[in-house]
Amino acid sequence: MKKINFFIILFLSFCIVKATPSTCIFIPSVDFQPFLNPHFGLDCYFNTYGVGNLTNAGITIGVLPFEKLQMEVGIDYRDINGIHDYPFLFNAKIGIPEDIFINYQPAFAFGIYDVGFKTNINSYNIGYGLLGKTFGKFGRISLGAYKGAIGVDPKYLFFVNSDTSSFNRKISDIGFLASYDRYFPELNNKLWICIDFMSGYNSYGSLNFGFAWFFTQTVSVILGYDIYLDNKLLKPTFNVQFDINMF
Repeated sequence: MKKINFFIILFLSFCIVKATPSTCIFIPSVDFQPFLNPHFGLDCYFNTYGVGNLTNAGITIGVLPFEKLQMEVGIDYRDINGIHDYPFLFNAKIGIPEDIFINYQPAFAFGIYDVGFKTNINSYNIGYGLLGKTFGKFGRISLGAYKGAIGVDPKYLFFVNSDTSSFNRKISDIGFLASYDRYFPELNNKLWICIDFMSGYNSYGSLNFGFAWFFTQTVSVILGYDIYLDNKLLKPTFNVQFDINMF
C-alpha cells in the first residue's frame, strides 16, 4: 500500500502541475537538495475569494558532491488559471551550510529562480542572497535580499504595483527576504512550522505562514496561507505543497 500511495503522489506531481528552489513556505531557503537526490514538488495556490489559481510541479536535484559547497538546479512547469503559455521555468542555487568552516558561522545561499526565456512573458529572473542561522531550540532565522527583472516593454513590466495610472504605477523590483522556521519535537518530531516574508508591492511581495507534516523522512505536506502586500493586485491564497525526495 505504501508503494501504491507513493506512485499515486508521484503521478500527480507530473500531471497536475512556481519555479522554485528549496523553499520555506514561499521564499527560497538556505537548504539544499543532497547530491543526486531528486526532489519532486507540487505546489497549489487557491484564492480564498475571487478567481485565479496557480499550480506548479517541478524537479530539483543536488549537483555537487561536496560537503562544504553545495548546489542544486531545478526545472518547473507553471499553470496559472489554466493558461499554459511558456510554462517552463528554471532555478539554481549555490552556497554553504551552517558551521561548516567555523563555529557559529551562518549558512549562505545565492541563487536565481523563475528564470524564463520568453522576453516580457516569463523572464522574471529573480536573483537573491540569503544568510541563515539556527539558534538552538529557538529555531532558525534567515535574512536576505532579492532583485527581479522588470521587463523591457512598458506594457509588460513584472515588478510593479497594481495602480493603473501611469503617474502612480511604480517599479518595485528590489526587496528583502526574511523567514523563521522550527521543528517542534515537544509536540511531535514530524511537525515543522514556518513564517516568511518577501517585501515589494508586486506579484511576489507577501507574508506567508504555515506548517509541514512529515509522513516519512522523504514525504511531507505543507499547508500555508499567503497575504499579499498589494491586495488590489492579489487576494490571499491558501496553499498546499506536496514534497517527495526520491531517497
